[in-house]
Amino acid sequence: MAFMSVYTVKLIDLRTMRKLSMDELNRKSVEEFKQSEKIPVIAVLENVRSAYNVGSVFRTADAFLLEGIYICGYTAKPPHKEIKKTALGSEETVHWLPFTTAIDAIARLRSAGFKVYAVEQTENSIPLHKFERNTNQKTALIFGNEVTGVEQSTIALCDGTIEIPQLGMKHSLNISVAAGIALWELVRQNLLTHP
Repeated sequence: MAFMSVYTVKLIDLRTMRKLSMDELNRKSVEEFKQSEKIPVIAVLENVRSAYNVGSVFRTADAFLLEGIYICGYTAKPPHKEIKKTALGSEETVHWLPFTTAIDAIARLRSAGFKVYAVEQTENSIPLHKFERNTNQKTALIFGNEVTGVEQSTIALCDGTIEIPQLGMKHSLNISVAAGIALWELVRQNLLTHP
């Protein structure tokens, strides 16, 4: 009898979790997205070799209504078929700028009042769950190459480094996954203070 009551409760819970239709999601049009107030966060991509990863970061930036993406070095730029495949149109909504080097991007960010952090494993890095930012502070997160990460010369120009705690053997995340995790934490902090 106890098994039946647990089963019944689970059925009731599942009925309240009906998947929403596309119409119920209240998706913004391209124009509405472009006119929306953005979260003051920019993702900087330094020498990301996979255009699929770039497209995934575009999609994340769109989902979180970020201010934009800065693309540095040999990172692929729109229009690019592999970016298009994973971005699913977000390359048309998210503001982006190309830079020859991350140094150029950081100079632009600094002149616009941004604090700049590399997402990297370094000495004295701040664990992501302990990173607290003033949500009014403009913040840029730099994500590096899939193999070599953020360049040491770039790290030297940053206000600090943020590390995503990893508990397993590899201590390595795909850049699109790392970007999703780190950018979500900044957005989550914004949502707590500006619901």
